[in-house]
Amino acid sequence: MPTTVTAHVRYRGLTARDLALVAVFAALIAALSVTVAIPVGPVPITLQTLGIMLAPSLLGWKRGSLAIAAFLALGLAGLPLFAGGRGGLSVLAGPSAGFIVSWIFAALVIGFLTDRMVAHGKYGFLRGLLINLLGGVVVIYAIGVPWMAVVLGDGVLAGALSMAVFLPGDIVKAVATAAIASAVFRAYPIPPAGRPVIDERVSPEND
Repeated sequence: MPTTVTAHVRYRGLTARDLALVAVFAALIAALSVTVAIPVGPVPITLQTLGIMLAPSLLGWKRGSLAIAAFLALGLAGLPLFAGGRGGLSVLAGPSAGFIVSWIFAALVIGFLTDRMVAHGKYGFLRGLLINLLGGVVVIYAIGVPWMAVVLGDGVLAGALSMAVFLPGDIVKAVATAAIASAVFRAYPIPPAGRPVIDERVSPEND
């Protein structure tokens, strides 16, 4: 009975290139965090969310999440990387702590969905925008707003209304991220994370 050999490529672990990309994007998020901080109520307007969307959009869920985790680790260790030049574990007791925690979940959602989109074709601007809005706006607000409401003693509805001033800017960041990612994947697509491993599968053919 004749057989057919098919090759399936999987990616395992992280390479030195992957670690370098993680470090570069952690530094990029830090730079976006400290360059702009406009005080608006308890949570200032910054460019952090742009970096949070951009890292998983370009690097995928694994490297993107690690870049954000590295940034958070440095900030929680005491470096003044959060909005307003704050750092240390004390930020977790503040009204913006929910937004900080939500960044990891946002990266997982954006990175996972972007990985699947690219694996099944190519990066599309519209689909990328929808993914960014889901992870970078819906997920972040769903975790951050209730947390802020509890810390401030306000209702969730009041917290949501107070965040209305941030929504236009976050939508613009989602659009910018989708445009940047679309251009990068079209001009110089970043390889998947890890080392390629080829699995050969033998399947019988029916006569």
